[in-house]
Amino acid sequence: MTPGDQEETQPLLRPPGGSAPRARRVFLAAFAAALGPLSFGFALGYSSPAIPSLRRAAPPALRLDDAAASWFGAIVSLGAAAGGVLGGWLVDRAGRKLSLLLCAVPFVAGFTVITAAQNVWMLLGGRLLTGLACGIASLVAPVYISEIAYPEVRGLLGSCVQLMVVIGILLAYLAGWVLKWRWLAVLGCVPPSFMLLLMCCMPETPRYLLTQHKRQEAVAAMQFLWGSEQGWEEPPVGAEHQGFHLAQLRRPGVYKPFIIGISLMAFQQLSGINAVMFYAETIFEEAKFKDSSLASVIVGIIQVLFTAVAALVMDRAGRRLLLALSGVVMVFSTSAFGAYFKLTQGGPSNSSHVDLLAPVSMEPASGSVGLAWLAVGSMCLFIAGGAQALRCLLAGRCLLHLQCPFHSGLCP
Repeated sequence: MTPGDQEETQPLLRPPGGSAPRARRVFLAAFAAALGPLSFGFALGYSSPAIPSLRRAAPPALRLDDAAASWFGAIVSLGAAAGGVLGGWLVDRAGRKLSLLLCAVPFVAGFTVITAAQNVWMLLGGRLLTGLACGIASLVAPVYISEIAYPEVRGLLGSCVQLMVVIGILLAYLAGWVLKWRWLAVLGCVPPSFMLLLMCCMPETPRYLLTQHKRQEAVAAMQFLWGSEQGWEEPPVGAEHQGFHLAQLRRPGVYKPFIIGISLMAFQQLSGINAVMFYAETIFEEAKFKDSSLASVIVGIIQVLFTAVAALVMDRAGRRLLLALSGVVMVFSTSAFGAYFKLTQGGPSNSSHVDLLAPVSMEPASGSVGLAWLAVGSMCLFIAGGAQALRCLLAGRCLLHLQCPFHSGLCP
């Protein structure tokens, strides 16, 4: 066997010069950090099964009216906006590991407040806390994972972040199918608690330690994670002092990707994807579904599957093609769902008269029953074609230019 043949037989997941058993610690550390995005997804999906349960509650039990239910779903976004700013400050000053440890606290505290809630304000306060944690986790976890991964698995582990988010959403939908809102909040404490325990045993990222001039600690972290120092690329001198200045926006290489990136973010949010995630079960109840929980679970499963597919085909199909395809699919799917509501608006007002599992051969009792799969199918198409392609495009566009203000968060 020639030396070239021996080289080809080396496992792709083995770090350069390191041993496979020790390299597995990279995956353990990545899993610990990915529990943050999993908790993030669970917090996003929590409102979907919780809101119908809270709206149906009879006095004297805690109950949400329409306005409070709307705030209950949306206020997590306000917390996430504040968390994103706080996370950007924490990640460079407190470090990646400590930032992940700190974000577990508002996750657990928020779900604990929701569990013990005796009034609407406690519910909203708990959601605001979980939103704050979501903002921190969504920024810090990708940075931590990308900085601990060796080059052969960096792309693989990086793509797991978005996958864990949608798995968290699906977990909330599945658990909400069988659990009431208080017990569902108790379950929401589990992933961040595990993250807190596991991250205590994981090292800080070598790159951050090097930027803090702690070379010995960085070498120890590399030995723990990789089993070797080979293949490590030290950050350039002065990397810790790099920053974005408004004067840089005068340069085409900066302001063009900046405008494109901001526009893509805005269009992604305005597409309505978050509204579907927050209120999936409520939307299907308004569409007169008997099995609104099942319909939400189906949407969650489709989201997980197509997130994985988008990660696999992104580099082969191209970002621009994915974006164009996603726009067509989103227009078609939302038009179909609007047509469903138009065709069924004259039907009974009872929100539980459409059985999703009714046999296709059954003669429909009303027009809504016959059109049940139009609603589910259009929402599945919207999820499959919409958000994932936009996220893939955003992650790979020229927004990742080294001098772009978002580069440190999206491509550390």
